[in-house]
Amino acid sequence: MTAASLENAALTDSLRFVLVGTSHPGNIGSAARAMKTMGLQHLQLAACECDPFAGEAKAMASGAEDLINAAPQWPSLADAVADSSLVVGTTARVRHVRMPEWSPRQAAAEMLAELRRGGRVSLVFGRERTGLSNDELQLCHAAVHIPTSTDFSSLNLAAAVQVLAYELRCALLESLQPRNDSASDEDSDTPAEHAQIERFFDHLDRALHAIDFHKGRSPVTVMRRLRRLFLKARPSERELRILHGILADAERMAGLAQQDR
Repeated sequence: MTAASLENAALTDSLRFVLVGTSHPGNIGSAARAMKTMGLQHLQLAACECDPFAGEAKAMASGAEDLINAAPQWPSLADAVADSSLVVGTTARVRHVRMPEWSPRQAAAEMLAELRRGGRVSLVFGRERTGLSNDELQLCHAAVHIPTSTDFSSLNLAAAVQVLAYELRCALLESLQPRNDSASDEDSDTPAEHAQIERFFDHLDRALHAIDFHKGRSPVTVMRRLRRLFLKARPSERELRILHGILADAERMAGLAQQDR
């Protein structure tokens, strides 16, 4: 195995394909086969609505049963992506959830760049009929849309997996440049894991209430926009510690102000 092959294998160890709410075992098997043909190994299942070990799944996997056997099963998408630093959701249509939208090729480049920074990447595929819910899309940093024909836009789950797996493989094969060791420590900081970001959002929400930021108005819209802002910024653990410190001081000052009244 060449040095480039070893590097690409190491990168894909931190790349997961997450299927959410899959209802047909055959689609799990076909997805596993699509991944394995492109050299990708890590399949995960979230809120699965069928038996992934059913005969149809194994038949459609056609030699990729090991991916299904090794696939962790999670009760929800939030659980599946908790340790991910980049979460990309596939969507077939424009949603009310505003986020960056990437083409498959652009998404592959962005995911590879994240893997090279040492991050963990989850590529998420929704249910066969309804895709990802808006709440699930809220957990994603960006969306990827496959530009199908407007006359016949229906794309099978396994076919979508194959398109993205192919683009990722092309990006991996073409990316033979070494990592830039001249970058500063701050520039090379790995973005925080998703669970850490969620804890920050909880702290941010508490702090905004503590300082009466909302003035009686509903905090839902503000928090939704702040989520998009910080998910786009992709803060590192070090940056989150600074933000937590700022919020803690704001809460402390709000408490002192209450005592003085």
